[in-house]
Amino acid sequence: MSAPAPSKMPEQESQFAPESPAAPAEVVSNPAYDRVLLARHPKRPHTLDYIQRIFTGFVELHGDRAFSDDPAIVGGMGYLDGRAVVVIGQQKGRDTKQKLHRNFGMPKPEGYRKALRIMSLAAKFNRPIVTLLDTPGAYPGIDAEERGQAEAIAVNLREMSRLGVPILATVIGEGGSGGALGLGVANRVYMMENAYYSVITPESCAAIIYRDSGQAPRAAAALRLTAPDLLKLGLIDGIVPEPEGGAQNEYDTAAAALRATLLKALDELKTLSPSALVEDRYQKFRRMGNLFLTGEDR
Repeated sequence: MSAPAPSKMPEQESQFAPESPAAPAEVVSNPAYDRVLLARHPKRPHTLDYIQRIFTGFVELHGDRAFSDDPAIVGGMGYLDGRAVVVIGQQKGRDTKQKLHRNFGMPKPEGYRKALRIMSLAAKFNRPIVTLLDTPGAYPGIDAEERGQAEAIAVNLREMSRLGVPILATVIGEGGSGGALGLGVANRVYMMENAYYSVITPESCAAIIYRDSGQAPRAAAALRLTAPDLLKLGLIDGIVPEPEGGAQNEYDTAAAALRATLLKALDELKTLSPSALVEDRYQKFRRMGNLFLTGEDR
């Protein structure tokens, strides 16, 4: 017969006894996260919806001439108020079949290489470039990593900074991390009123910082990812107004506001030489690094 287990000392019990679990913090929505939810609204207009309403004579181009065509990015030639331009954007789907086809708007390396191929054509034929950003982030799958996801985005950042044509970028929905920035190095960066632009999604940030993705509203407020926040910080150049309740309520009105913003920006940039456009773009992004400098330090 085995001997009974020795009883623990009282101080041992108190020393190693688990603490009573704290009551979970109440998660309260806030204006920042409300805008994130609007940016993800299932009926929100996507890139092709804006192209249909803003550009005429659009001809889509396919393939990166290296691996395949990525349906998560669409791009091609068209006209904006009679001006020949190139337009490129991330495209999400509506129903399940479309979402799978578009990979939920998350591009792979071939998508970014296709975009760069189209932008190189724009530079060759001296056409302004319009990009529409709407992605939760670049696709993080193994196949994308095997084909050089990070390298493809990095090359886009480098080459977009060198193009001698006007580049206009607009966040029309989700502007997630490097996936959005891979099309976002522009002379003018705009955001739709209810879009968001951030280095990380609120859910991922909350999972890392707070160990609880349910704290996404709290993370959204801390990230300063809304259009008013980013305009105040000098990271974007303007906000495109949306119809009451969001762009999903009136596609035509939202598209008209974006069209007016793009035309105004093109008028501002049309007199600049290729070297001046490159310098304007360079100085724009250099100033972002001076966020915490004041006075003569700037």
